[in-house]
Amino acid sequence: MNIHRSLFGIACRTMALSFLIAGTAVLVHAQQPSSVVSTIKAPLMLAAESSASSSSSSSLDAAAADDSYNLGSAALASSQPPPRRRYGRPNYAGGNSNADGSEKYTFLAGMGLSSPIGITHKYETPSYGFQFGGGRNFNKVYGLLAQFDYDHFGLQGATIANQQYIYNYCTVAQYNASYCSPQGPAPAGTATQIDGNNHVWSFSLNPTFTIPSEGSLGAYMVLGAGFYHKVTNFTTPILQEYCYYYCSEIVANSNFDHYTSNAAGFNGGFGLTYKFSKFSNERFYMEARYVYIPNSQRTGVTTANVATSPLTATDFYPANSDRTTIIPVKFGIRF
Repeated sequence: MNIHRSLFGIACRTMALSFLIAGTAVLVHAQQPSSVVSTIKAPLMLAAESSASSSSSSSLDAAAADDSYNLGSAALASSQPPPRRRYGRPNYAGGNSNADGSEKYTFLAGMGLSSPIGITHKYETPSYGFQFGGGRNFNKVYGLLAQFDYDHFGLQGATIANQQYIYNYCTVAQYNASYCSPQGPAPAGTATQIDGNNHVWSFSLNPTFTIPSEGSLGAYMVLGAGFYHKVTNFTTPILQEYCYYYCSEIVANSNFDHYTSNAAGFNGGFGLTYKFSKFSNERFYMEARYVYIPNSQRTGVTTANVATSPLTATDFYPANSDRTTIIPVKFGIRF
């Protein structure tokens, strides 16, 4: 009986030990995956965090590098000279300037010497002249000037002597003295004290052609046409009364006879200019022109026909209506 109880006890202990060993194995087997996962997961998380950290760090480094590059590029660009630019023909906008930079409007004023040539030189002597005008520049080359000119001349000694002879003949010969000039009889004493002068004034339009140049010196050519009025005056000393607070008599030259002639005329010439500075518009100019006035020839009293001229003759100086050729040389300012 006791033997059976001993065997039963041993069997129970053996089964209990087997169950304990089996339970332990099951428990170990059940807990092993979670520990492995934890073991595997921890390095993965550390790797991910490390990767994220390194990625973030890389991004910050890249951003910092970019900023540094940009700042460096900006600093380098600011320290470098600007790139070379290529310029074409400049365009200027303004009410007084053309597209090529030239002034739209021009003005001139000058004076100088006027000399008769050809047949005109037989009757007249050189004297002074002046001019002024203004116009439009279409560009640096072409322009158009409206101009007034006045050219004064003396009379040759032979011209004065011939007129003295004609007036003296009319006064003392068979001619009726009232026909000796358009203004009446020649004054007493004209045979020895006559004098005279001549002048031509004109209004003309003058196209100009400026020769292109880069320096201070310039040149231009001009052609023109217009209206020319020619006047010859004959004078003699006449006793005149002059009053200022009190009156007195003085002897002064006065016109006693004059002749006029009108005609269309032409001119052409060449000029030089000099700019006062590189950026100024004012220029000193010197020019010479040839002026041709095709006056209509008239008939009248001369030394050759004074004895045979009709009593109604009124032109005692037909040379005033002869063809006129002169060369004015002027100096002045263009602006």
